[in-house]
Amino acid sequence: MHAEQLAASEWRRRADAHQARADALTAAHRARKASGERHPIDDFLYDYYTVKPSLLRRWHPGPGIVLATAEDGPAEHAAWRWYRADGDGAVALDVAAFLADRGGTVAHIRELLSATAARPAHTGCFGLHEWAMVYRQDDTRRRHSLPLRLGREGTDAVVESHPLRCTHFDAFRFFTPDAVPRNRDLLSRDTQVATEQPGCLHANMDCLKWALKLGPATPGDLLLDCFELARDIRTLDMQASPYDVSSLGEPAVAIETPEGKAEYVARQRDFARRAEQVRARLIGLCERLVEM
Repeated sequence: MHAEQLAASEWRRRADAHQARADALTAAHRARKASGERHPIDDFLYDYYTVKPSLLRRWHPGPGIVLATAEDGPAEHAAWRWYRADGDGAVALDVAAFLADRGGTVAHIRELLSATAARPAHTGCFGLHEWAMVYRQDDTRRRHSLPLRLGREGTDAVVESHPLRCTHFDAFRFFTPDAVPRNRDLLSRDTQVATEQPGCLHANMDCLKWALKLGPATPGDLLLDCFELARDIRTLDMQASPYDVSSLGEPAVAIETPEGKAEYVARQRDFARRAEQVRARLIGLCERLVEM
């Protein structure tokens, strides 16, 4: 594959723009963290995906991009893992070294995302995975301190009056014991490639996970696009959950009503369309890595 060389002025411009965008996306989180404040919606991305603002603001050019040396020396990437500098001080991702360490990860991500992209999007789950995570559960064991919008009995009644059709193992594994047998399929890690589908909110949020696992091979703009998508999806995930999010300034999407179901499905489809684009870019990245 032909390499593209960027002049120092250009790659520094891109790096600066990336850092500014990353800082804007994480500003509220950083301010809350400084004051010790928690946020049940936003914190999920940082906790579950082990994201650090400092990691998000680190710009990577992606494979096949060479950073020309500047007047003050090579790009700082030269000191980062999986990068190499040539005799002239130009720096690029060392794809061979990266694949030697992470080739299996690249192959798995490519397989999973390609299988997901090849399936039709299903939009009839109505976000009930979050309800199944608290079904018939002692309130002291809930994952969030927020109150239940419909109370304990009302929450359980919603689960019992709807079929559970979760297709995402990493949501299913948090179902309560009483909710597990109510799901249409008993999911496992071994069946994930065969069951993941592109209408699932969590599968689409996980584009961020895969972008992070591809590490320095993921171009900066793709990483932030995945982060922004995951953040937006997470908001709907909690709006449609059994939790009362009004204290966070968010309106509920009452999926137990026809109007709430319609809103959920419409927004779910929009997210599926957005995820389709970033998923295709992640697949393309995996393919480029393997072909280089």
